[in-house]
Amino acid sequence: MAGKVSDDDDVLSEINVTPLVDIMLVLLIIFMLTNEEVSEKMKKAQIDVDLPKAASAELKPSKPLSVVISKDGKLFLNGNPLNEEQLASEAGKAAQENPEVEAILSADRRVSHGDVVRIIDRIRQAKVEKVAINTKEQEIE
Repeated sequence: MAGKVSDDDDVLSEINVTPLVDIMLVLLIIFMLTNEEVSEKMKKAQIDVDLPKAASAELKPSKPLSVVISKDGKLFLNGNPLNEEQLASEAGKAAQENPEVEAILSADRRVSHGDVVRIIDRIRQAKVEKVAINTKEQEIE
């Protein structure tokens, strides 16, 4: 009888993708969890302020003191909540470290003019001479 030729010597040319799919699913879950945690932290760090518009609005490239007065009158310095006395103290420290330090005040447009002036005065009393008011760029029609 003639011998039967066996195909047992053939090279296995198929790739098992199951381990690759498992690794990709694990990475996908890790990225989803990390993205959720980062987005939650960013949401907490964001302060809702409705800025008034001005045609001359611009952003400074330096690292100034960022002072925010929210619509409910809460005060923040560089994203951290504080009161007026703490603001004056922190601004004074910054002015001692760098006499050229700038402060940018972002006040919600519903905050009274008197409150804004009072905060500017507190910042200037702390020897921060450069105080700017942050605005949104107004669309020119």
